[in-house]
Amino acid sequence: MVLTDPYGRPLLNLRIALTKPCNLHCSYCHGEGEDKNIENPTREMTCEEIIRIAKIATSLGISRIKLTGGEPLLRKDILQIVKGIASLQGLEELSMTTNGTLIAPIAKELHANGLKRVNISLPTIDGETYCKLTGGRLDDVLEGVKAAVEAGLNPVKLNMLILRDVNDHQIFEMIDFARETGAILQLIELEPINISWEYYSAYYKPLDEYEEMLKQKALKVENRRFMQNRRIYHLPNVKVEVVHPIENTDFCQNCTRLRVTSDGKLKPCLMRNDNTIDILTPIRKGAKDEELIALFKLANQRRQPYNKNK
Repeated sequence: MVLTDPYGRPLLNLRIALTKPCNLHCSYCHGEGEDKNIENPTREMTCEEIIRIAKIATSLGISRIKLTGGEPLLRKDILQIVKGIASLQGLEELSMTTNGTLIAPIAKELHANGLKRVNISLPTIDGETYCKLTGGRLDDVLEGVKAAVEAGLNPVKLNMLILRDVNDHQIFEMIDFARETGAILQLIELEPINISWEYYSAYYKPLDEYEEMLKQKALKVENRRFMQNRRIYHLPNVKVEVVHPIENTDFCQNCTRLRVTSDGKLKPCLMRNDNTIDILTPIRKGAKDEELIALFKLANQRRQPYNKNK
């Protein structure tokens, strides 16, 4: 059984934010759309609560789960969380999005416990630019990328958020780095979420011109239907994906996601916080599985294309 929303979109993917804190300070981070000003440590889900929510999700036909944050690897119990979710019946793929600075020492253990693949945020391979953007050390994340590939996580995707006049001139260097490390490069447009309009106006750059160049160099081009219809460009010995979350209405029309916020709320849309459903409170009050299933179904009914009228 797979749930479909009122617009006929299947519910196939769940993103679970394991924690709100992060060890970096990226100026462009959208924080999974959560309100940055609300911080409540007592609302962070336990390992058992996370696994229970994931189990409800897989019972409803959700087959792909991604662990996000904040930085998910800040969780001391991350290996238990990964192992518990990976063992669920009906799950086809467990993945993670991370800044990559903490993954090197535990990449092999993550894979051994059931993590299949990983997305690593890497806006640049220039050390000075990386430090200015994130406050972190580039060497830490480069070590993390290589460790993830060597551990057997496949694919390892590099998320390159493009900022005008900051890193937009480094795209082809990143393509070369992805080719050398055996990773896939994802070029991502800046989203106007959790950032000021001034920041967005100053740094947003559309990817159309780069996509045209990729099209000319590509040996093959394919579309990922259930991933916002995004295009994958097969270049010699490397793949490059292009993500147009705002300008391309396909992003919304082909969305198959539901989110769980770090404080235990079902979030039907990245762009909205006015239609979330608290699932953690019922769990802590002893709710039965049937009640939680009903909350998932209600959240799915609240899913709608954000750009449907644009």
